[in-house]
Amino acid sequence: MKRKLAVVVGLAVVASLSLAACSSGDSATTEPSGPVTLSLSGWSLDTTPEFQVLADAFHEQNDDVTIELKEYDPAEYNTLVTADLAAGSGPDIITQKEVKYVTTFQEGGQLLDVSDIELPEGIGGASSYEVDGVQYGVPYRQDSWVLFYNKALFDQAGVAYPDGTWTWDDYDAAAADLTAGLGGAKGSYMHRWQSVVQGFANAQTGADILDGDYGYLEDYYDRVLSLQDSGAQVDFNTSSANSLTYQGEFGKQNAAMLPMGTWFTATLISQQASGEADDFEWGMAPIPQLDSSTTGTDETPVTFGDPTGFSINANIDDEKVAAAKEFLTFAASEEAAQLLAGIGITPALTNDAVVETYFAVDGAPTDELSAFAWSTHDTFPENPTSNKTAAVQGILGDLHTAVMSGSVDVKTAIAEAEDRVANEVGTD
Repeated sequence: MKRKLAVVVGLAVVASLSLAACSSGDSATTEPSGPVTLSLSGWSLDTTPEFQVLADAFHEQNDDVTIELKEYDPAEYNTLVTADLAAGSGPDIITQKEVKYVTTFQEGGQLLDVSDIELPEGIGGASSYEVDGVQYGVPYRQDSWVLFYNKALFDQAGVAYPDGTWTWDDYDAAAADLTAGLGGAKGSYMHRWQSVVQGFANAQTGADILDGDYGYLEDYYDRVLSLQDSGAQVDFNTSSANSLTYQGEFGKQNAAMLPMGTWFTATLISQQASGEADDFEWGMAPIPQLDSSTTGTDETPVTFGDPTGFSINANIDDEKVAAAKEFLTFAASEEAAQLLAGIGITPALTNDAVVETYFAVDGAPTDELSAFAWSTHDTFPENPTSNKTAAVQGILGDLHTAVMSGSVDVKTAIAEAEDRVANEVGTD
């Protein structure tokens, strides 16, 4: 499943957030008079074990603090959490599911300043929770996009595995060769999300979506449209009409390659163990690059991915603040990173020991390139932390649908998006 959702938070709700904000989070922290219970927001708790793992581990170290999980519908997560915060019934600790809504909570006065939390060196994604020099959250996981590939289908088609040196031209050629050699399965599957095109384009060209200039997207769309038109991947309209899932297309061996976030690792391992996915050998490779300057295991490939983090409700009881900050500190620690890696989750903090734990999970690939792809990359955020991001991404989402469905040509769609951003949002 993808952890990024296009949920539009109404202006009225944002206004009510501002009215609902109180000053408890700004007052001096008081010592608790007894055991403390903290509520923590999450989603899909049966299939997203990270919340309970962190809550239980923290309680084991702090037996006077209990973390109670508060489950929300993942499809409406931001809307529902926003409504609860406005009503004064929000969780003590807010899981930041989507970076582009951090400023919604911050501008509503709902996030506590946690700048005094010391984060470990090398942790990724912390800047996504910083607004005007103030830290409003800490990351605990940092997924990045890599290339999943089915070794059995590569062998069947007689195509050489990815070796870490691929550019997108190499990927396109492999997709065509695989499709021709397999006689049924496609060479690749590109899911319907805009990020599968735009995320790579933004990161690998160094673009800023808030600038309002999107001409750099043209080459990336031209190549995926070519793959679609040639039959090397399922076309957008067929994928939409049949509600195809990336888990199903890759897991049931309908496609030999899948660009996807590292969160898919845990899902694929679980589905192969349960029989929901076929049993085949697979691996991860660095995502293909714009040019050869960032390819090879002596270089650092460029990709994208947003962190997931925890913030503290500004309206939390004063006597709970210290415990909540301790939980955030723990969630960002190497100990927590080891726990997350042990269940196939990509933590925000990685080092050699964490990599070893991650790939020791039963069902994980064991080759060196998979470990390199997972652990070594320059990961740029998909969503800059700005109050304009959600609106801009909505417009760019319309561009993506129009282009991929064939209803508008690339140049026209880009020009329309640039006009809309300039007129409806404004540029930085």
